[in-house]
Amino acid sequence: MTNSTSTTAAAAGTARAGRREWTALGVLMLPLLLVSMDVSVLYFAIPAISADLEPSGTQQLWIFDIYAFVLAGLLMTMGSLGDRIGRRRLLLLGAAAFGTASLIAAYADSAETLIAARAVLGIGGATLMPSTMALIRTMFTDPGQRAKAIGLWSGVMTAGIALGSVMSGVLVQYFWWGSVFLVNLPAMALLLILGPFLLPESKDPNPGRFDWLSVPLSMAGVLPVIYGLKEITSQGWHAQYVVSITVGLLFAAAFVHRQRTTASPMIDPALFRGRGFAPSVVLNLIGSFAMMGSAYFTTQYLQSVLGKSAMEAALWALLPSVPIGMAAPLATTLVQKGVDRAYVVTAGFAVGACGYALLALADTDSLWLVLVACGVLASGIVMVISQITDLALSSAPVERAGSASSLMETGGEFGGALGMAILGSIGTAIYRHDMPASAPDVARETLGGALAVADRVPGLAATAREAFTNGMQGAAVAGAVLLAGAAVLAARTLRGIRLTDK
Repeated sequence: MTNSTSTTAAAAGTARAGRREWTALGVLMLPLLLVSMDVSVLYFAIPAISADLEPSGTQQLWIFDIYAFVLAGLLMTMGSLGDRIGRRRLLLLGAAAFGTASLIAAYADSAETLIAARAVLGIGGATLMPSTMALIRTMFTDPGQRAKAIGLWSGVMTAGIALGSVMSGVLVQYFWWGSVFLVNLPAMALLLILGPFLLPESKDPNPGRFDWLSVPLSMAGVLPVIYGLKEITSQGWHAQYVVSITVGLLFAAAFVHRQRTTASPMIDPALFRGRGFAPSVVLNLIGSFAMMGSAYFTTQYLQSVLGKSAMEAALWALLPSVPIGMAAPLATTLVQKGVDRAYVVTAGFAVGACGYALLALADTDSLWLVLVACGVLASGIVMVISQITDLALSSAPVERAGSASSLMETGGEFGGALGMAILGSIGTAIYRHDMPASAPDVARETLGGALAVADRVPGLAATAREAFTNGMQGAAVAGAVLLAGAAVLAARTLRGIRLTDK
């Protein structure tokens, strides 16, 4: 097979992809689905893991969180590395690491082994996510086909997170907790077998020296911020978490300074000179903010307010995924028919704002209203993400596709953590305000704490559920306002940008 490079891809101009490229896309979608599923795949497996491995409370948190932390911290490094050594090569190395770590995790006999395996899974995931997006940029040089491919990419990413929890519940119920990791093996094996034949190799022909100092700087800029935001969501605005975020932002500033002054930056500042790239990064962050911010409330609402079991809640949560599958293709079709992308993205944010507005109308017995609100919100955000991802990759040079992809992914991680922290804090503040002063301290902290002691205080459960719902309503209003503002921002910054803009 003749490998194509970024140079040959550029020379191909807008050659249309054929059966080979679309088959390769199908191969790429399987590992992408599993990588996104691994964010939530331990949702139901944690109780069984706890019973078997007996981890401490701290170890249990690390089992759950280490994957996302490592993934977020290494995205920029791996995106830049793929531009240098080849995106297909990095993808295959990542697939091998992901498969090996999945096997180790499945048969882990201690909490320490499982934590280490989950960390390696995060490393593998950090190679797979930007590499798949960058290879799409290489394989699909025709703007229309690339838009369709990226729409599929966006849908698979969203579906994977929703499917992960349900898949883990089914596997744990009928097999054992290790099976949630073994499902990764067939997809990774398929990628390793077919990838060398179907996927083109592509890389920056003149990458320059790899800036090793930027690696720890990027991780030090990302991880403390993600950690602080996650802890604020669950523990509140304590000083140590604010300090963590502040330290991370200082390192992030140092990282940006390094990229602007070094001769061979990890992330080329020239990326942001491409028309549409910087707005795409910002709008992607806002979209992730909205999506994850709503999930913080709706998952608790289904279980703790409506009283659904974890499995029932996960199955109900699949229903909003149905319209999501139509959102990205609809957005792509509109743009290809000549509708200005700015209007499509603006409409997506407006639809998302309507979803939040519906959520603000929910009371303590509004299952269908909440499900419809989630479907409307998610559909709008998927419309947005599919279009701005395509715009970001189109705006970036082919040789910088890995770096561009990693920036979009890192922004999404930041946005998700920020959404849960800020909207979660708004909801928590309203919840605590609405809880009576006479309620036990644990009940005033969280809904879960209130339900745990509800049998000792008459009427406490109903009061707590109503207070939580009020908090969800307040956060939904804030989310609707944010997305309405994002719609205005998209209309102003994206107007007139076409698929072929560079």
